[in-house]
Amino acid sequence: MITWAGRVIAIIGAGHLAVGLLLSHASFGDWLLLRLWGNWWNDTPPANAFWANPAGFGLPLALVGLLVVWMDRHGITPPAFLGWSVLAWSTVCAVVVEPTPAPLVVAAAVLLLRGISRAANNAQPHSSTRPSAEPPVERPVKVLGN
Repeated sequence: MITWAGRVIAIIGAGHLAVGLLLSHASFGDWLLLRLWGNWWNDTPPANAFWANPAGFGLPLALVGLLVVWMDRHGITPPAFLGWSVLAWSTVCAVVVEPTPAPLVVAAAVLLLRGISRAANNAQPHSSTRPSAEPPVERPVKVLGN
């Protein structure tokens, strides 16, 4: 469940970045010639394309998805705050901008949170409550000054 959530998140993020870069290829020259320096806040097509694509939603979302997949493959349960953060971020995007694939990210975040919850329920008890196979070892105590 966690791996599938991570895959969906990574694919949506990579797709956002790829499609955005394809649609903004006319601005590459301005970006590479550093024409945004001192003008990055202006409402111009090159600035808008930059903030919507390489500096936007896609790359961090793809990285989060890949991180989730990597963690699951290594037996590490992602922290719940990661799922809640993706859920909040994608919900805002789904509400503010339409049409968008953000509802798919919302679904993937819910899937991720369910997977995290299941992993927590299936986890072994903490070491303090687990019976030990060996009795504790007593170590001699050194007393200074005697």
